[in-house]
Amino acid sequence: MVNINRFFPLFALLGAGTAYLMPAWFSGLKTSIVPLLVVIMLSMGLTLDVRDFANAFKQKRAVITGLILQFTLMPLSALAISLLLGLNRELTIGMVLVGSVAGGTASNVICYLAKGDVALSITMTALSTLAGVVLTPLIIELLIGEMVAIPLMDMLVSLVKIVLIPVTVGVVLNHFFKPQVAKLAPALPIISIVAIVLAISIIVALNAGQFSQVGPVILLAVFLHNGLGLALGYSCCRLLGFNHTVCKTISIEVGLQNSGLATALCIKFFSPLSAVPSAIFSIWHNLSGALLAGYWASLEQKKQSDVLE
Repeated sequence: MVNINRFFPLFALLGAGTAYLMPAWFSGLKTSIVPLLVVIMLSMGLTLDVRDFANAFKQKRAVITGLILQFTLMPLSALAISLLLGLNRELTIGMVLVGSVAGGTASNVICYLAKGDVALSITMTALSTLAGVVLTPLIIELLIGEMVAIPLMDMLVSLVKIVLIPVTVGVVLNHFFKPQVAKLAPALPIISIVAIVLAISIIVALNAGQFSQVGPVILLAVFLHNGLGLALGYSCCRLLGFNHTVCKTISIEVGLQNSGLATALCIKFFSPLSAVPSAIFSIWHNLSGALLAGYWASLEQKKQSDVLE
């Protein structure tokens, strides 16, 4: 599982590059984005168990802190960065949307690589995904409701269909048919990666003609947004007295967003251009997360070797 996910940024870059050069190959697949996300959410549900949600009661303070940071730091910083860089309305919508969704599923793998608290990571991803069904449309309405008409109820219904139902079905299947699901487990990361890469490729293809105009500034916006999430997620937890392992875990959960979900919502309710930030975020947050995980893991190894000496 870990080895496959390590190659995700490379696959995402290859997919995006191909779609940029050959947009006709992917642009006709616009309506496939939502079904692809449903597949990803179902795959996520199949990796979760009822016990993962029960773990929330064992680390209540850490989980609550992480969820608060997730749904405050990321949307607010997205709006602030958009205003600071003077992004247009469509790109601002996209930035706020990617900041308002739950933590990304890749965070669990990045947390494992960083030698963080994987149980806490899984618990936070699961709970933020469920909480986001209600919180995401409310946050978007609150932050950019004056900028654009937000279809609040339609978005809530879509999130139930795209997120809540597939994840719930996956958890139920995993609970009652664990031996059968276990046989599928090795294929789930591959299925998720293929679905995410294809979704990214479709978004790039739909915006191939506009990347030259918005590319540099939106790259900067995404880099700043992801960097702030990782840095503030860690430092806020440090100030609250959590240990280094918990701080690493929450930092990763806050900094890595479910950009696939943001992409689907942008396409469904706004425009292909508004989905550009989430498409870039999909690639970048995995690269930055992998680099940060490698740095933290090397520090852990150094500490262990120092102890042995």
